[in-house]
Order: sequence, then structure tokens, then C-alpha cells
Amino acid sequence: MCIGCREMKNRNELIRIVRTPDGAVVLDKTGKTSGRGAYICKDVNCFMKLKKSHGLDRSFKTSIPESVYEDLEKEMSES
Repeated sequence: MCIGCREMKNRNELIRIVRTPDGAVVLDKTGKTSGRGAYICKDVNCFMKLKKSHGLDRSFKTSIPESVYEDLEKEMSES
């Protein structure tokens, strides 16, 4: 499920973001990184909703660095 638009989609249509066991928040391009995962559509509108509502902060129950949002935005522009 996309945490931006709350729609169910196939995994290959989503980007996975992971909070690793050591607390780092990273993009998971392989889909196999261990840790707590959250998914977002490869859609700029979903990204904007997510960033505005601080959806990642709520999903991971921690403050997310701006660099994670920048990496996510860069990944979406490449898709």
C-alpha cells in the first residue's frame, strides 16, 4: 500500500523505503534490505502528499532527514 495515496498496488509499482535495525532510513532498490519498510507510488503527486503530511515520520515513528526526501525525489525523476 502506498503511504501517500493509500492505494493498494503491486510491489513493482512502488518504491520501498526502509528504517534499518541501526536506525538509518534508506531507499531499498533491491526490496531485500532488512528493517521496517514503507512503500510509495512512483508518482510525484504521492510524493508531494507524503512530504507535506510527514507520512514517513509517522510510518517510522522518527524524524526523517531531508536528505531521504531528496533521494526519493531524485529516484522518482529517474523512473
